[in-house]
Amino acid sequence: MPPARHLTARRMTYASSLLLAALLVGCKGSEPSSAGAGDSGGTLVIATPADAGTLLPSLQAGITDRQVTDLLYDRLAEIGDDLNTVGDKGFTPQLAERWTWAPDSLSIAFSINPRARWHDGQPVRAGDVRFSVSSIKDPALGSPALPLVTNIDSVSVRDSVTAVVWFKRHTPEQFYDLVYQVAIVPEHVLSSTPAAGLKSADVARRGVGSGRFRLAKWEPSARIELVADTSNYRGRPKLDRVVFAISPDFNAAVTRFFAGDADMFENLRPEQITKMKGDTMRRIVPYPTLGYTFMTFNTIDPKSPGQPHPIFGDRNVRRALSMAVDRRAMLKNVFDTLGRASYGPFPRSISVADTTIAQLPYDPARAATLLDSAGWTRGPDGTRAKNGHRLAFGITVPNSSAARRQYAVLLQNAFKVVGAAATVEESDFPTFMSRLSGRAFDAAMANYNSDPGVSGSKQSWSTGGATKDGANFGAYSNPVVDALLDSATSSFDPSRTRAFARRAFETIVEDAPALWLFDLASFAGIDRRVRPARLRPDAYWAHLADWWIPPAQRNARDKIGLRAAQ
Repeated sequence: MPPARHLTARRMTYASSLLLAALLVGCKGSEPSSAGAGDSGGTLVIATPADAGTLLPSLQAGITDRQVTDLLYDRLAEIGDDLNTVGDKGFTPQLAERWTWAPDSLSIAFSINPRARWHDGQPVRAGDVRFSVSSIKDPALGSPALPLVTNIDSVSVRDSVTAVVWFKRHTPEQFYDLVYQVAIVPEHVLSSTPAAGLKSADVARRGVGSGRFRLAKWEPSARIELVADTSNYRGRPKLDRVVFAISPDFNAAVTRFFAGDADMFENLRPEQITKMKGDTMRRIVPYPTLGYTFMTFNTIDPKSPGQPHPIFGDRNVRRALSMAVDRRAMLKNVFDTLGRASYGPFPRSISVADTTIAQLPYDPARAATLLDSAGWTRGPDGTRAKNGHRLAFGITVPNSSAARRQYAVLLQNAFKVVGAAATVEESDFPTFMSRLSGRAFDAAMANYNSDPGVSGSKQSWSTGGATKDGANFGAYSNPVVDALLDSATSSFDPSRTRAFARRAFETIVEDAPALWLFDLASFAGIDRRVRPARLRPDAYWAHLADWWIPPAQRNARDKIGLRAAQ
């Protein structure tokens, strides 16, 4: 941040708050609040800096994967807007029109809506539920969600429209574990391809689902176009088309939005929010998220899998590097006052979030002492070394994220002060994700969109998530954390759940498998002609089928209709 922009924290907060308030007030007006009969139609173009990697829900890894697959595929039931994960309270029917719990709560019978159809016209059947569950549980598939469905034992087919799901134990989140983690996929489309080959198979790109939108076309690195499924069993979506316009990086995506070539950009930064002052074509829409950003340390050696990382396998080194970082100063540098400090491996929006957890302090002197005691001594060039190995490592970062790129440079400078030489390694998003999932990195600037339940922490921070295809990319492992997270997800007492989760988070923070950077409240930029429905914290796109555009305000691309654009 240039010196001329330095303000006291109070003045900066006040100025930023006034600006944002003025901008948000400017977004309001006398506009129709809901669509009426005959208001279906229009196109929503979403500018995104990253392509999808798959259209198979069980293999989703990036945010674009999830956005597109959530629109294409339905679940048995949909979580409520309050994101309750205990029992089935608040969940609404999707593919299952009703369900019945067994007296011992170890099985649930789901009655499939007889009107539900796959996008190729075939009926959705109970066998599809059985196939979907067995597929995601098959280690050969390598689903990142596998650690989250271990309590699901099996699925039996009572008849063509009744699937009975059996559980190993009665737990608070067993219903959520099934319906939130398992999107139902078509057995007749996928079963002929071995699970181990689905990742690279063309069939994983076909996107044959049962959702209210169907796939029109996917042009890699250019666009993913969805059109309304006009005969859908849950009703036609209000929009004709949703287009994910793919750009090579963040700047190109946001430029496309401001040029009018896109109707939405989901993550405006402070400078773009300022730019929208007086904008008559676009509005700012704030919304909560379940995302948090951190720099993860790879605890295993990428050159010798199975061996500890020569630097980050040492807990004291990770703690020292954490103490070398002034996280609050970095937050202000990058986001002014629009960012929020992260306090551990969780977003603030989940029920067990705890911002009172003690953090490792910013203390460069103590960091240097820890590195000295660990045997890392400074050389003539100021970089430390131990047994001939320099304290040098790469920080992998996607070029699609301006904030993470800026943070990587700030971290590089902070590490240099205590004698660590970090190199920033930028790559496009597919390459970044490939390196992350393959553990082919030293440190990485990661962003994790957590599930709303406590079980989401098991996916990213338990030993079970450190498998080849798991989401614990740094391969952090602590049996104490595993036991605490198991206890948190098993307790029916909310206070005990929070207590177990807090102890797990405290242990993780002390072990420093990552540097907790920011938990950002998101601000979307949306064209004023578009009327969005409620933006849910875990998935702003959850109600996208109910977004609409008044006929009198539609532009040329709104009038293309249901055909794919040429």
